[in-house]
Order: sequence, then structure tokens, then C-alpha cells
Amino acid sequence: MASFSMEDFVGDGALKGLLPKLLEEGWDDVPTLKIMNSEDMNAINMSPQQKDALEIRSYLHDRALMQYGDILEASGKGLPELLNLSTGDMSSQFGMKRGHIARFMDRTSACTSPLHIPPRRTTGITSRNNSIYKAYVSVNSSKMQNRTGSLRRYNTNSDKSLEQSLADFKIKDGYIFKGIVAAGPPVSRACGCVQPPPVSENVAPYSVIENISVQKLTPEYRIGVERLVKSKTPPMKASELWREKPAVILCIRRPGCIMCRAEAHQLYAKKPIFDALGIQLFAVLHEYIEPEVKDFWPRYWGGVVVYDQGMEFFRALGGGKLLKDKFLSGFLLNPRAIANYKRAKATGAELNLNGEGDIKGGLFIVGGGKSGIAYQFIERNFGDWAPVAEVIEICAKLQVILVGSLILYCNCCPV
Repeated sequence: MASFSMEDFVGDGALKGLLPKLLEEGWDDVPTLKIMNSEDMNAINMSPQQKDALEIRSYLHDRALMQYGDILEASGKGLPELLNLSTGDMSSQFGMKRGHIARFMDRTSACTSPLHIPPRRTTGITSRNNSIYKAYVSVNSSKMQNRTGSLRRYNTNSDKSLEQSLADFKIKDGYIFKGIVAAGPPVSRACGCVQPPPVSENVAPYSVIENISVQKLTPEYRIGVERLVKSKTPPMKASELWREKPAVILCIRRPGCIMCRAEAHQLYAKKPIFDALGIQLFAVLHEYIEPEVKDFWPRYWGGVVVYDQGMEFFRALGGGKLLKDKFLSGFLLNPRAIANYKRAKATGAELNLNGEGDIKGGLFIVGGGKSGIAYQFIERNFGDWAPVAEVIEICAKLQVILVGSLILYCNCCPV
């Protein structure tokens, strides 16, 4: 699985000397850099060699083949020319393994799904990252019409809570939906001899999470930032995280777990979408082991990492108590967990066994200010992920609700 470190992404090639310029222009994290278009490249005077390097490295990053970045770039060939080489040429010229060649040649085999930026409301200031700006301007018009209709409906019900406004949202792909609480399906274990643990069917009250004490362990990743917060930061209320902007709160069971790493990587890969929607990304740990944090950030996750020493976010997911499972019954005898492990292993993520791994995690989407919890996903089976498409759709709906409320407020205010 490819790292989200900018230094790892650019390697020793033509992009390395461009890092200061990329930082200056706001192309300062890997997911954002990968959506740069030709107009953006011309705006910062990228050379043809640098443009080819970015195309090659973005393609390799999607396929977890970044170990070949320097040698492919040094060949002087562009991506189209490389894709037309034979298997023998790829092996003899670049030392690429046969399995890696198959992944490289398969243009549909990206380890992460294609990035489609949803629309965000324009302002009088053009985005410094023109690719993101164009992506939301050129969004499918029918989707915009659907959201306009939704906006009208929300305008007439702006006094509803986020929970009520999202209560009719449907979860697909076999996920159980109870209002705005979702979880993976219960799975029979050991031929029905072991029952899956029950999960809460009610969303956690906002009052349960707003005063949770958390401590910041890492900043949001940018080129050249310190790997960890240098000095121990004082605890703060969790509500400070989403005081100004909505937030996705990813509760990590164990940062060394291959399934947790794969989930975090898949979610952070969509950072430009969340940026376009005005959504922040936070990962929450219930155990602080410094080497584990260093291995996790920014390789698998470039958002802010915070420490919840009291495990209160995890208790909130469990309806007031920690949702736990044992390795034997929860993993070895659980076909769903085994399938989740295989899915994560296919991404190329590495793993270790350090730390507490029995406490289940999950995900919250929290509206800005005190507007409430918009979505809650519970890790019923080890390795269950909140479906990324559902998370993005909820965030998009959340944006419509908040914008609709703002429009109604403005319409009601005297001129």
C-alpha cells in the first residue's frame, strides 16, 4: 500500500526540487497533488519531465507499486509508452515482478477507486487548486438538480435536527440501517454455536461525545511538517474539533492492524472530496504507543490523530460500553472477519500485533458547531468499514442541510 508521505511520493526524481513550489501553491498532500490537471501544471511552470513524473507516480500510487517510481521515471518514457511495453521488457529493464507487471498493465486494477469530486458551493474567490474548482463546477447537472430539490425540502424543515433530516437515508450493500446508525451484518459463527455480539441500534446522544477529553498527537499532514506534535499538548474538549466545520471521526481499533490501516488509507485517499465538501478528517486512538503512531501517520493516514485516553468515543459507539470481541470467536470463527482481512491484505498494507486489538471501532460524522451527529457506523465484525461512498453521500447531504438552513436564515433576516 502506497504511502501518503509527499517525500515518499516524489522520490528522488524530477518532482523533488518542485516541493517548495508545490507547498507554496497549496499542492501539499498526496491526494490533492494527484488530481492536478494540465492547466494546474502549466500554472506552476512544470517541465514536460515533471508532468510525466507526476502521471507515472500517480498511476503507481493507485496500484501500490511506488517502489518502481524512481526507475520508471529515470527511463525517460511517459506512462503511455510504458504501458505499451511487453512483459519481458518490464521485467528485464526495470526488474518488475510478474505479479506487479500484471497489476501495472491492468488499467482497471487500482487499489483505490477513481476520485470523483462532488460539487462545493462557490464563493467569490477562485480556489488555488484549479482541479478541485473545476471538478465541482463541472459536476453532473442532474445531480445538481436533485440536490436543489433536496435544498428546497430542507428549507421548509430547517428546524429539524441532523438526525431527523437524514433519517430516511438508505444504506446499500447489505448494511443494516437504523435511522442514522449503520453496522455490518451479523454473521453466524461456528455453525451457529457462537452468536455475534449485539450492537446499539440508537445513535449516540450528542451530549455523550461533545465533552470527551482528547489530546492531539499529530497535525494534519503537509510537506515538511513535524511527524509528531513536539510538546505534549493539553487535553481539549472533542467539540473543539468540529466547532467551525463538520468532521469525520474515524475510531481506530489498533493502528498496527492491517484492516484498520487499509480502512484509514481508503478514506484518506478521498481527501480532495472531503476538502471540497468542507469536511475535516480526524482519527481517534484509544491507546498511545508512539512508534505505532509514527508507523501509521502519514503513511496510512494524513489527517489529524487524537488520543482518547478514556475510550469515550469507543464507549459511545457501543451504546455506553466498550464493544469487544475475542480473537478466536470474533476472527477465526467469523467468516465475515476473515473476508475483511483478505480484503485488507489485497491492498498491500502491512501489519503488526502491537497494542490492544479487542476493542471495536467505527466512525462518526459530526456536524459543525452543536448541530449533532449525522452518521454513526459500528464495527460489528473485525475489519468492517463504513462504506466510503455512503460516508461521502452523508457528507454531501450534510452540506445541503447546512447551506439550506443558512439560506433560510438569510431570507428571514431583514434587509
